[in-house]
Amino acid sequence: MQILKTHFHSEVTTLENKSVFTRLATRSIATQDENILLLYTARYEDYSLPGGGLESNENKITGMIRELSEETGAQNVRNIKPFGAYEEYRPWYKQDYDIQHMISYCYTCEIDKELGIAKMESYETKNGMRPLWVNIHEAIEHNSNTIASSNKKGMSIEREIFLLKLIAERVI
Repeated sequence: MQILKTHFHSEVTTLENKSVFTRLATRSIATQDENILLLYTARYEDYSLPGGGLESNENKITGMIRELSEETGAQNVRNIKPFGAYEEYRPWYKQDYDIQHMISYCYTCEIDKELGIAKMESYETKNGMRPLWVNIHEAIEHNSNTIASSNKKGMSIEREIFLLKLIAERVI
């Protein structure tokens, strides 16, 4: 899959003499007209693509469908196509490693507009995460305002803005 961008978080200035672990993840791109299915997270005041880490030896497509269904309640996932991968290096705040190297494999797909029941993890619920169909241009503007004015922003918002702009250009 084509790498769309490689991003280094501002706190990652070098990989030399750093312990790095790689996390593989998937992101889902489900659109209907100018609307896109996103997750709004109150804690970070941002919109993000549904997705998350692959389980050990999990196929990327299987993992993408699992994450999309768990986080949004998406039903009848179909017509899955590769969109591209986003690679990032970000600080890791646990003792075992210095840096996380995350590769997010992004796929477009179709789903039913009506969502079923999401089965979020407890931290996602505590962070105020909820699935919403949102106008993609409004989501980009919202996330841009969050970067400019909020001290709550998470480490993923730059990835999300980049991907949303690319999706608006290539898919919408």
